[in-house]
Amino acid sequence: MAKEHAISTLGVRAGTVRSQFNEHSEALYLTSSFVFENAAQAAERFTGSGGGFVYSRFSNPTVTMFQDRLAALEGAGACVATASGMSAILAASMAVLKAGDHVVCSTAVFGSTVQLYATVLSRFGVETSFVSPTRVEQWERAVKPTTRLFFVETPSNPLGEVSDIVALAAVAKRAGALLAVDNCFCTPALQRPLELGADLVIHSATKYLDGQGRIIGGAVLGAKGPVMDGVFGFLRTAGPSMSPFNAWVALKGMETLELRMLAQSERALELARWLEAHPKVARVYYPGLASHPQHALAMRQQRAGGAVVSFEVKGGKDEAWKVIDSTELISITGNLGDVKTTITHPATTTHGRISPEARAAAGITEGLVRVAVGLEAVDDVKADLSRELA
Repeated sequence: MAKEHAISTLGVRAGTVRSQFNEHSEALYLTSSFVFENAAQAAERFTGSGGGFVYSRFSNPTVTMFQDRLAALEGAGACVATASGMSAILAASMAVLKAGDHVVCSTAVFGSTVQLYATVLSRFGVETSFVSPTRVEQWERAVKPTTRLFFVETPSNPLGEVSDIVALAAVAKRAGALLAVDNCFCTPALQRPLELGADLVIHSATKYLDGQGRIIGGAVLGAKGPVMDGVFGFLRTAGPSMSPFNAWVALKGMETLELRMLAQSERALELARWLEAHPKVARVYYPGLASHPQHALAMRQQRAGGAVVSFEVKGGKDEAWKVIDSTELISITGNLGDVKTTITHPATTTHGRISPEARAAAGITEGLVRVAVGLEAVDDVKADLSRELA
């Protein structure tokens, strides 16, 4: 599709390829393999010289439509779909890193991302330095001759810290490293990191791309070339592939992506303002609030604040758990990105596997509660939280 089309149009139309039946909705190709006309065609396709589809571990029409749509939304030249958001981070890392290489990673990333770099890849000779997501000078000081990758999640999970993508891209370029940005919280509906200088974009399609908590999936995006070829090569060999069914569900989710992200961001801002004025709340973390330390930066590189609001309950863990346990409407779950509002206690769930020291460094306290705002009426969400806060 033409590049000048708006995000809303790309979300509905980009990537669609019709079969001989000329269906209007994207087709779901539930097949493990594809039949060739002859041995010569089979040989060509296995080498990649003949085009066409071979085996659904690495080539499937429905998955290709998902990849092409997401690439259009992000303004990327290439997209590789994966089985999950974490497998997307793994695929990107395995494509660009080798033993002896060094990674600079934000301290404010998902707990499993910390585990991947600190305890898994470290066993294979990859060193990682963790630095503040907001202090660019720490990234500069952390650079070594072996630095190959910068990894940042912005806004961060769960505190909504906002990193300066333009500034980090400049530091990475001077260091000869690639900048990978996890764009899970914003999606391309609110933020397009490649336009700000990032080299790679990571997605957990499990979250807002699907938008209704139905599937697990992920993606890596970037410019066409050796790096993305390496991501695809890892996927083809190691097999952390997105299923055609999950790709089809995410395709349907992306049709309403912009509508959902803007509507959920609006509700999140209203909830954040209400929480900020509440006497039992010590602090609210939301990029859309004027009180947020990186509010001005967020408004420069994002269209809205996103749908995730975190807040510190006075009284620590016991009071935080009381707020969570008192809810009747909101779903108690570690997932986010759903049209149903969810609530969790990060210190004992999403970030429970990392060390207390790492949690402290990331600012995740025992009184912190994370709410991923859905599409319910905001007054109903407020009333549900007020059962204990009141």
